[in-house]
Amino acid sequence: MSHKIALLLQCRVATARVAKRWTALSAQAKGISGTPLAGEEAIAGPWGVLFALNRYVDTLIEIERFGAPRLDAKSARRRASGQVVVDVFPSRPSDRILFNGVRAEVWMDRGVTLATLHDTMAVWYRQTHRESRLALVLGAGNISSIPVLDVLYKLVAEGTACMLKVHPLTDCLGPVFEEALAPLVAGGYLRLTYGGAEVGRYLCSHELIDEIHVTGSVATRDAIAADNASGKRITSELGNVSPTIVVPGPWSEADLRFQADHIATTKLYNNGFNCISSQVLIVPTDWPQRDALVAAVERAMARVPDRPAYYPGAHARCRSIAGSRAARRYGRSDADFLPRTLVDVDPADLDDAVFANEAFCPLLAVASLPGNLETYLDRAVDFANRALWGTLAANLIVHPRSMRDRSDAVDAAIAGLRFGCVGVNAWSGVGFLLAPVPWGAYRSETSEGSESGDGVVHNSHLFERTQKAVVHAPFRPFPRSILAGDATLLPQPPWFISHRNQAKIGEELCKFEAAPTARSLAKIAMLTLTG
Repeated sequence: MSHKIALLLQCRVATARVAKRWTALSAQAKGISGTPLAGEEAIAGPWGVLFALNRYVDTLIEIERFGAPRLDAKSARRRASGQVVVDVFPSRPSDRILFNGVRAEVWMDRGVTLATLHDTMAVWYRQTHRESRLALVLGAGNISSIPVLDVLYKLVAEGTACMLKVHPLTDCLGPVFEEALAPLVAGGYLRLTYGGAEVGRYLCSHELIDEIHVTGSVATRDAIAADNASGKRITSELGNVSPTIVVPGPWSEADLRFQADHIATTKLYNNGFNCISSQVLIVPTDWPQRDALVAAVERAMARVPDRPAYYPGAHARCRSIAGSRAARRYGRSDADFLPRTLVDVDPADLDDAVFANEAFCPLLAVASLPGNLETYLDRAVDFANRALWGTLAANLIVHPRSMRDRSDAVDAAIAGLRFGCVGVNAWSGVGFLLAPVPWGAYRSETSEGSESGDGVVHNSHLFERTQKAVVHAPFRPFPRSILAGDATLLPQPPWFISHRNQAKIGEELCKFEAAPTARSLAKIAMLTLTG
């Protein structure tokens, strides 16, 4: 165990050393060098890896000392339904400063009890006989931390050695991946390889590969499964058509502006090339502020700087899904750029392509549903579960007064959403970035597999038998939060695409995670506050 901890600490040093170069190369590849948006490449790149390394080290130290990961006595509880929920974030004082008001909880499957919860943690480390296994990790091409995080999970949680095939879109990052993970390569636990689909097919069928993990499309997963005559275990994360459900409430003009920026972020982070990019904005027809919110979202999307549509096939996907319907388009449109696109859709037309196909481009559809708050929420949750393809992630935006006055209806909506990560006033992408959150499709006890994949990654507490995660964030930013009586101090979050200091914050977050100091913490807080 001490050897594994030492290797991860060495990887932390190596990752910190290449973090600035990693960010620069990734930003250059996406055409956003020198802009605040380059901060996305730091936060969803080296910072995400550094954060995960530290959390895995914490867990392994606890296993070494106590035989299993430790949970705070008050972190686990039973819901009224009997389902066990575990608070996993924040856990450090710095979490409460940097992400004040953000919290994450893991919902276990319904067969887990408070008495058996510890038995679901670090299961691989409890085994007396551990087979040597080699996992092939087929790296993603959109978010640069994904392949590294997938490798770390396989190594730490499941005890496999790994072969990482770097995605052709991230070939430029190969040298920084190799340097960041050099301690694992030197120890014989990891090898990296490069190439396209032919290399992937060869490796999937290779006799030395015992199992396969893929982050990518359903078509890729299905092709792997079709050629899997030997029955190798396949885990996957395949995306979905992500809903963002707006709950009616007494929103102020400032609330409308802030949440419009929030919704634009959920759509346009990485220019929409995310498996959890919001695709369908569900709004209440009978809410007096419905039109004002949609107009604010349009303005927020119009303000976002143009950026290249770097991911292959984006133009064709956008044309196919938008079809001939009327659309509001903002920004440059040519062979290299796609306009940010907003379309209205009819939720009764269940055959609409926008509900069945992941757009993976900067297109957002708006669907309106009628009813009072309770009826509307029931319909919205049913629509998201039944009509939209996939089960990876969903978002719910709800005013604190609605959360308080209609708590039963809001709680039922959160519980009813069958998605692997549910963000409540938080984009589900925050759950992706927080290593304690198990990341993967919704896990149902009644069926094997999901449209959005099988298995989880990240999950630094090493839980098994999880159902989903729920991530909460403040509805209002500081200082409005305090003025409104909310005890939260998070200003405009640094992951918002409208944050002017995102690039500087990303760089400082990497430095802090590698070597935390009070001075760097204060610098991040000031940059966040003044963005």
